Amino acid sequence: MASSFVVGDQFRNKVTELLQKTDASLPQRLRLELEEILEKPEPATLSFSTARKLKTYLQDTGHPFYLHELLEDSSLHLPEFVKPPRNPELVARLERIKNKLANEEYNRITRNVNTQEITRSGTLADFGRQVRSVKAVVVTIFNFLVTVVAAFACSYMGSQYLFTETTARVISAVIAASVVGLAELYVLVRTMEGELGEP
Repeated sequence: MASSFVVGDQFRNKVTELLQKTDASLPQRLRLELEEILEKPEPATLSFSTARKLKTYLQDTGHPFYLHELLEDSSLHLPEFVKPPRNPELVARLERIKNKLANEEYNRITRNVNTQEITRSGTLADFGRQVRSVKAVVVTIFNFLVTVVAAFACSYMGSQYLFTETTARVISAVIAASVVGLAELYVLVRTMEGELGEP
């Protein structure tokens, strides 16, 4: 909160004139305070109490200028806010409360996690199930490829009795392998639908 003014040049000039012109009517204490303000290097400050004394003096003696004219180019002096030191007991208590809340939050998040179940059967059982499912997929794909290749080879070899040209033999082998491949895909899809449909 402001408790003083930062005085400007106009204040310095007028107060200097006032100190030179006045006789003994200026109170000694007010004179000393004003001289001390003028001697200070800039920025010099004028306290509110000194400003009140000066205003009273100017009014009582009937000077031709007023206090607000002296302070026209002055500004309020706002001291820097000094943050008070924190109470160490309060800081320690706040830390304990924070730690307690963090532990409660952690316990709430992990309340349905059972570490014994994970180490005993969770991870290894899950890994075994995943390996079995990957193994089944690999076997199915390998079976599909072998069946299609075998159908192509059989029809290519068997078509030599029907066709003499290689082009006709390859076309007939591709057609036979495609039919067998589509049949395999149909059976595979039906099997997968059955497995997925099981509860």
